[in-house]
Amino acid sequence: MNEQPVTMTNEEVLMQESLTEAQIHKLAKKQVPLKKRVKHGVVTTVIYILCVLMAIVCLLPLWLLFVDATRATTQINQGMSLIPSKYLVTNFNSLIEFNLPILQAFFNSVFISFCSTALSLYFSTLTAYSFVAYRYKGQKAVWSVILILMMIPGQLSMIGFYKLVVDLGMYDTYWPLIIPAVAGPGAVFFFKQYFDANFSKEMVEAARIDGSSEFRTFNLVVFPTLAPALATNAIMGVVGSWNNYMGPLMLISSTEKYTFPMLSQLLKTDRYSTDLGAMALAVFLTILPLLVVYACFSRFIIRGVAIGGGKE
Repeated sequence: MNEQPVTMTNEEVLMQESLTEAQIHKLAKKQVPLKKRVKHGVVTTVIYILCVLMAIVCLLPLWLLFVDATRATTQINQGMSLIPSKYLVTNFNSLIEFNLPILQAFFNSVFISFCSTALSLYFSTLTAYSFVAYRYKGQKAVWSVILILMMIPGQLSMIGFYKLVVDLGMYDTYWPLIIPAVAGPGAVFFFKQYFDANFSKEMVEAARIDGSSEFRTFNLVVFPTLAPALATNAIMGVVGSWNNYMGPLMLISSTEKYTFPMLSQLLKTDRYSTDLGAMALAVFLTILPLLVVYACFSRFIIRGVAIGGGKE
């Protein structure tokens, strides 16, 4: 007499599968020698402790800056403190009493940062795309020039750049702070590395077969696939342009055109009457937008760096 197959309900199947997975995990864990498990636990604990210490080292200056923004000048002169005080509103009122164009400076920094970053993203990706999508004479020489330009400090060309800006009649305008972002060798190198790891030539060839022009292929097919790299470089570009102090200080003379970081120099009157609390608050307000941007988009930096190490 033939045995009938045993039928199980869905609940029994799910329970058996869950128990099986739990048992497999338990057996796999038991197969690892106790010495290796202890060693792995110790290493993991040490790594976590180091990460916590590094986080404290990175966050402590920001916290001290915020604390100083809530303290009076006399308290700041007495020494460091980790506990916020009650003078935040007083320092803000002192900052307002300087009659500085804070809101205008904020929008000036936003305009310069986002315009220069947008130009850098598009033209840097376009330049990097030319190194992976085409083959032409002198390509290696051009790439070598880009690498050499990355190694030259920008301070060496400041005098020549200042003279060029004055000769072109662009002094005291935003254009010298925006246009040079078109030719950023660092961004070109970044996108070139990303293309080397993730570029799909078959997708471009398919677009060409369909009759798409080269610029249309880049704008509609290639450019949208660069979202992680674009987000990563956009954050770096905005942070770098926002924190740029030497360039605007050298090229901008009108107070109403000052960027946000430049206003801090106007808060210092002399050695003895400087309002340190108001200065600390101004510096904290300067970096606050960057902290918000980084907190919102930091995952793109991690993802972009990870993708640059290999193909998805």
